[in-house]
Amino acid sequence: MSTPEIPESPCIDICELNNDDICTGCFRNLDEIAMWSGYSDKDKQRILENTQQRKLFLQNRKVNGA
Repeated sequence: MSTPEIPESPCIDICELNNDDICTGCFRNLDEIAMWSGYSDKDKQRILENTQQRKLFLQNRKVNGA
């Protein structure tokens, strides 16, 4: 039986917040960044899924000029 993979922080050392207080490097909000080490693996996985959605949303918004 293999052990489940522990989600790693998505931080890529580009720590800049946009106007929505979302990091433009990892796409987490301030609370998610500050509390990362205290989250359960399940919560971390959910946050990682949310960051992918935010990334796509923000990229689309940028392309559409919003």
